[in-house]
Amino acid sequence: MASKLKQPQPLLSDLVSGMSSVPSNYIRPANDRPNFHEVVSFDGSIPLIDLQGLYGPKRSEIVKEIGLACLNYGFFQVSSHGISEAVINNMLDISRDFFHMPESERLKNYSDDPMKTMRLSTSFNVRTENVSSWRDYLRLHCHPLEDYIQEWPTNPPSFREVVGEYCRNARGLALRLLEAISESLGLEKDYIDKALGKHGQHMAINYYPPCPQPDLTYGLPGHSDPNAVTILLQDDVPGLQVLRNGKWVAVSPIPSTFIVNIGDQIQVLSNDRYKSVLHRAVVNCDKERISIPTFYCPSPDAMIGPAPQLTDTDSFTHYRNFAYSEYYEKFWNRGLTTETCSDLFKTSHP
Repeated sequence: MASKLKQPQPLLSDLVSGMSSVPSNYIRPANDRPNFHEVVSFDGSIPLIDLQGLYGPKRSEIVKEIGLACLNYGFFQVSSHGISEAVINNMLDISRDFFHMPESERLKNYSDDPMKTMRLSTSFNVRTENVSSWRDYLRLHCHPLEDYIQEWPTNPPSFREVVGEYCRNARGLALRLLEAISESLGLEKDYIDKALGKHGQHMAINYYPPCPQPDLTYGLPGHSDPNAVTILLQDDVPGLQVLRNGKWVAVSPIPSTFIVNIGDQIQVLSNDRYKSVLHRAVVNCDKERISIPTFYCPSPDAMIGPAPQLTDTDSFTHYRNFAYSEYYEKFWNRGLTTETCSDLFKTSHP
């Protein structure tokens, strides 16, 4: 079956049953492991921002909070975000249902081509990486929704309906946040909206099976996101860790909230005022975990560069202009590294 599908390796979720040790191709080098004893427990240091009143009298206050979170953390959490619990729970349920289907049904969606707009795969980029990551994922393009929904899985039967509804809601939240981020930089509220061209939206439904030796591998190693902003929905199983002041901080899920992080394109547009922060996913030996990041991004032909208003005489331009398609291709070919892909687009100054 593997040769017929030209699979470099089987889906992880079909291998782990009865496994007592991590296969060698998943074991990280000794100097690149989770080191759980060094991880800082979440202490409330990542801001939780209540978006209630964003379009009312509290707007300037909330925009300021978002700006400070982007400036000082690169990550924040949001409540009162306007997405119902029913939409959230349905999305988590359908995601579990998909990964619990028989292997033969799931593999109808398999591809190892990172440029495909709908595909099931494993690890990160099995074509280029040397060490695999402990996850399977279904990646979907979502905007414009009508351009992509017909290529999505038809099983479970309600998949397209449920995921489509979630995508519409996630996009609305992304647009509200991008307006606030734009304002917080002193730009017109539609500056980032216009900079993203026709816009793009992708999502990944990540499935992390239980792991017999979680200290030897990652769900995903440390990386920054190549897009503009990421909105993360996760179940109640911890796994996200964020690099803060040189220490990895474990971020426990809070029901009915989303975690938002700045992506590389906001770092570029802000001329390095807001930084795209390294984060990673770890696994555990007891429970499966579902996480669903929505990646809101420029359209492939959008030209990205620092906002001219943020490159005045007191601040040189940190990045050259580039098409987002160039950035995205380099990100996938380069793989997940602790050096952000944005370094490849920096300008040189005396």
